[in-house]
Amino acid sequence: MTSSSLKKPVPLDKVRRYLEPGPIVLVSSAWEGQRNIMTMGWHTILAFSPSLLGCVIAAGNHSFDMVRRSGECVINLPTTELTDQVIGIGNSSGAKIDKFEQFGLSAGAAMKVSAPLVHECYANFECRLVDDSLVDRYNFFVWEVVNAEAATSPEYPKTLHYTGDGVFMVAGKVISRREQFLPQML
Repeated sequence: MTSSSLKKPVPLDKVRRYLEPGPIVLVSSAWEGQRNIMTMGWHTILAFSPSLLGCVIAAGNHSFDMVRRSGECVINLPTTELTDQVIGIGNSSGAKIDKFEQFGLSAGAAMKVSAPLVHECYANFECRLVDDSLVDRYNFFVWEVVNAEAATSPEYPKTLHYTGDGVFMVAGKVISRREQFLPQML
């Protein structure tokens, strides 16, 4: 265990380095003939059944109006192989370029939403907006995943986790403790 004498103060705007809940994702959206992809570093699972997730999309982001008006998006899970595209997408505006074309990504037809999915991503989670009561105040969207697909291999992909200031971590070694769980929990 770490001793408190070995700790140092952390600037409050750097807390996310320690608490980011999940991997970087690419959010794809469509509205009135336009499409876009944005890089997102913060999202959280809210419920398992139905599968609900929450995320913050800044009001100034080109995707904000598209997802708010359409009420749909696809959360796409890239692997480390797409690191350069993830960064490029995050550093550019879909109001000025077609990010699918610019970054060599394939837009695919989703099964249950009109937003396109990103074929090159390991997994695609089609989402419908189920609660926008916190959007005006916090830019917080609550989505229900209505269709999900993931590659069959590898079982645990190498994903990117953003720590701020242009630094990423890669999901590490898998540790299984299944034998310690009660059978009804599996």
